[in-house]
Amino acid sequence: MIMMRQAFFVFLVILAFIVQAETDDGSRPNKAATVIQLDINGAIGPAITDYISRNLDKAAEEGAICVLFRIDTPGGLDTSMRDIIKKIIASPVPVVSYVAPGGARAASAGTYILYASHVAAMAPGTNLGAATPVQMLGSDDFDDEKEDKDAKDTKKEEPGISNPMTAKAVNDAVAYIRGLAHMRGRNADWAEQAVRAAASIPAEEALAKRVIDLVAADQADLLKQLHGRKINVLGQERILLTEGAVIRKIDLDWRGELLSVITNPNIAYLLMLIGIYGLIFEFSSPGAIVPGTIGGICLLLALFAFQLLPINYAGMALILLGIALMVAEAFVPSVGILGFGGLLAFIVGSVILIDTDQPGFGINPAIIGAVALSSAAFFILALGLLFKSRQAPVVSGREELIGATGVALEDFTDRGMVRIHSEIWQARSDSPISKKQRVTVTGLDGLTLLISPIKEEYK
Repeated sequence: MIMMRQAFFVFLVILAFIVQAETDDGSRPNKAATVIQLDINGAIGPAITDYISRNLDKAAEEGAICVLFRIDTPGGLDTSMRDIIKKIIASPVPVVSYVAPGGARAASAGTYILYASHVAAMAPGTNLGAATPVQMLGSDDFDDEKEDKDAKDTKKEEPGISNPMTAKAVNDAVAYIRGLAHMRGRNADWAEQAVRAAASIPAEEALAKRVIDLVAADQADLLKQLHGRKINVLGQERILLTEGAVIRKIDLDWRGELLSVITNPNIAYLLMLIGIYGLIFEFSSPGAIVPGTIGGICLLLALFAFQLLPINYAGMALILLGIALMVAEAFVPSVGILGFGGLLAFIVGSVILIDTDQPGFGINPAIIGAVALSSAAFFILALGLLFKSRQAPVVSGREELIGATGVALEDFTDRGMVRIHSEIWQARSDSPISKKQRVTVTGLDGLTLLISPIKEEYK
């Protein structure tokens, strides 16, 4: 009896292994399959990178069958794009990039991400391409040319690039995207044209030229076409079983939203200025607490954002110099030279602060102009009045009594009573004082005033 139970148990274990193996081979559909959908909308920056990175890890932990990137982007930062691509290549979960809905695009950085994905798909009416490094746009060093039917002939007629820095950037980008194309078995020659000549291509033509793998009308059609497709993930062949899969969309959480807000160049710029102004207020009026607290928090948030953004440190130095010169204008009368120089340095620094021309990552010129003018007015006028007020006579407290005048209430030679500011004080004088004689306060000894008589001149 015991032997029969043991044999039955062994039989169940073997049967479980067989079922598992059949499921892994793809002979049986995984009815509980989950597809994680992540949306890449707008410019690609640090917030999108963090969002993609954390949720790719989450998809691996949950055992998702694949991750679906729904893309509509004009491009983004090179560093953010490369971080996303590293996560895609290292991901144990297949990544499917889908440019949708109709009218969407995967331009610039979006093209690289599409090429790096295990499966690249597009909806009708979408396009991808224009992956030229933005520093090259508008350059006179090479001419636009149409893509020839023969890719090899087109390659031979590449435009010349005379600027070494431009050549370095474009050659690096070409090598990168060609490497991604070879890794995924896609059209490397067209990818090079997307970089060198900013070529762009619609969905149907991209499918015909092996730039993408699928054209799907919607997500249901996409899952239907993906089912049974063989892909290579980390050197291992897998079969996608997406029939009946459930798509679970993960939106940007509060952390991503916060990161998206503070890494907006305009917001980071304003946070930096609020932080500097707050600290200046705190140092000029020690003990105010509120300006220093708010300024410190804003400045730390700005510094955190700047470490994620491509910052030009020369621009940062010019902004700080400009503020310093405008503060100096409040102290030193320079007929406006310091103030004008500070304003000029502030504006130039603000313009070159963000070291990229990518769409969505520049500082709005209107904000720069408004902040520059308000900063100049604030430092030159407001701070000027603040510091001048420090040199004004004291109007309250014990110190205000020094130099005040009053009237003696009695005759005395050493100590007596006087009226100062409608208040009666005990006073001490080295000279004889007559009743109703005017006196002036020369000092304080505790609560006793040191006075001297005022000699009245009679005509």
